[in-house]
Amino acid sequence: MHHAPGGLNAGLLSNVSNIHPTALVADGARLDPSVQVGPYAVIGPNVAIGAGTTVGAHCVIEGHTTIGQDNRIFQFASLGADPQDKKYAGEATRLVIGHRNTIREFCTFNTGTVQDRGETTVGDDNWIMAYVHVAHDCAIGDQTTLANNTTLAGHVEVGDWATVGGLTGVLQRMRVGAHTMVGFSSHVNKDVPPYMVVDGSPLAVRGVNLVGLRRRDFSAPRIAAIREMHKLLYRQGLSLDEARKAILALAADMPEAAADVALMDAFLESSAAGIAR
Repeated sequence: MHHAPGGLNAGLLSNVSNIHPTALVADGARLDPSVQVGPYAVIGPNVAIGAGTTVGAHCVIEGHTTIGQDNRIFQFASLGADPQDKKYAGEATRLVIGHRNTIREFCTFNTGTVQDRGETTVGDDNWIMAYVHVAHDCAIGDQTTLANNTTLAGHVEVGDWATVGGLTGVLQRMRVGAHTMVGFSSHVNKDVPPYMVVDGSPLAVRGVNLVGLRRRDFSAPRIAAIREMHKLLYRQGLSLDEARKAILALAADMPEAAADVALMDAFLESSAAGIAR
């Protein structure tokens, strides 16, 4: 490693004016010339960072980590460290972060494990608040909000537009569906179906995420279909198989919501842990 003003591989980093003199950037790191790196940050040799991204003071970015464009990474974040898995034996697993994410102070994102897909992924346009932990092999979609101290255990999936309240813990291998709202200080030990509001410990489904759907300009017919799906799952006393059949039938009567019905059915079909119910 070298201090930014000298010793960098000129073919990989042609402009060091945006890198603080106290930052340590390893030979081999690939940073777009527009990347800004703050004081005392440490960036490892297998890191690639795209145009317009800013890295705050004292951040450590290591491992086989790829970060896209226009991300804001605040001070003291730790990205790309080894997974907290006793089976990990030094394999070259990865962390991949997309574009336009905000990653606040003291976040910890780990690389994947060979026991799963070997990759932890964070999509685009996510708002990730302080002290969030994203463990090995997690998959976070786009446009999510993870509030302070959200803790994702290994292999967790978070769908697009999901919001997870502060101090919430998500058990390993659980899935939080698209357009969900998980309330403050919840214990997520079951899969959360798309569009639902859940909270508590034990986890309970409270209704449909109407506020989120209206903010995203869901039409009245789509919202009506989603409310009907909630009723079939939680209010009619149906078995899960019976509810799924009834949900699939909604697509014929409510064609505008066909994609929403398909999303819900695919989620229910693929739930290994069982849904919050």
